[in-house]
Amino acid sequence: MANPLMLLPQRVGATRRAALGLILAAPAAGCAGVQSAISNFTSSGQPPAPAGPPQQPTAVGTGSIRVGLILPLSGGGNAGVAAQSMRNAAELALIEFQNPNVQLLVKDDASSPQGAQQAAQQAIDEGAEIILGPLFGVAVPGAAQAARSRNISVIAFSTDSSVAGRGVYLLSFLPETDVDRIVAYAASTGKRSFAAMLPENAYGNVVEAAFKQAAPRRGARIVAFERYGADRAQMQNSARNIAQALPQADALLLADDGDALAGLTDSLTGAGANLRNVQLYGTGLWDNPRVFSNPALQGGLYAAPDPAGFRAFAGRYRAKYGQDPVRTATLAYDSVALVAALAKTQGPQRFSAEVLQNPSGFAGIDGLFRFKADGTNERGLAIMRVGTSGAQVAAAAPRSFGV
Repeated sequence: MANPLMLLPQRVGATRRAALGLILAAPAAGCAGVQSAISNFTSSGQPPAPAGPPQQPTAVGTGSIRVGLILPLSGGGNAGVAAQSMRNAAELALIEFQNPNVQLLVKDDASSPQGAQQAAQQAIDEGAEIILGPLFGVAVPGAAQAARSRNISVIAFSTDSSVAGRGVYLLSFLPETDVDRIVAYAASTGKRSFAAMLPENAYGNVVEAAFKQAAPRRGARIVAFERYGADRAQMQNSARNIAQALPQADALLLADDGDALAGLTDSLTGAGANLRNVQLYGTGLWDNPRVFSNPALQGGLYAAPDPAGFRAFAGRYRAKYGQDPVRTATLAYDSVALVAALAKTQGPQRFSAEVLQNPSGFAGIDGLFRFKADGTNERGLAIMRVGTSGAQVAAAAPRSFGV
């Protein structure tokens, strides 16, 4: 197949900030629906407990530029499954990049801060110039501590933006980006009055903060805002308050996954809300078959990567490994493709903050992304519309960032 990675020519300024644009092109291919991404916002704030002995470190590739890849390979349940899928995706990136001058030093963090710190230190001692991973937010600070002592950058996969910071970048699907994109789109179509009903958990906390910043920034007002927990009576009370306020709203934000949304929409309609009279909006958690099969959510809109990229990647992954990738596997693929491109084009400063924070950004399997100075990221997301047969693109993802 053709080389899946091409560099876009950019004007080179004195600081080289606009020196690089990266496209990971992929042939079209069909696949099953996109799986839900693993959430790092668990009720306890901790990842799944480790199961089994730590996995032995391995190396992938034979290049002279060494890169640490830290994953919860010995983690129990979904953690271990995700880790192996991401390890496979990283290998696939090296293969499709036609074996660049990169060697991946794959380490197991045992799903713990101590394990992540030890894994990062081992990779650095073996010559790693940059660290990819860990996956879980609880493990990122450990890896960051080891990396910062040597002025080495970390590109982690956690969705917890609180672990981002100096030299620690997140290549993940952040709720803040979802909220900003969907609110901006709603405002661009004339929506000016928002109601919102959000879960009482860590994910809801992040969405609330982002929403209360995004709405006024786009010239919209918040006419009603409610949180809900697991208690059914509390949810019904919150639903009644939202139902009473809906006549004054032209947009309703519901940020939860498919299972929770089924009970939430039932509570809203039971409280007298006519959900057909208001445009429903959501986040990337809506990318779920339970959402598509919920009659109350038909026609709803949410922000997410264009699924075409993942479908093409999943087809190539299945052809190589005989199974479907987890949704987060694209993060491993894109991070490895990125370091391979930088290793090829950017010389000794390839993994510096100046290069990684290129404002033109990069384009990967899930579309455009760029790293901010605070370690979080910005993504170019599509707007998806819920239909009975799945989601369809209502507004295409942007082709470039407004620098």
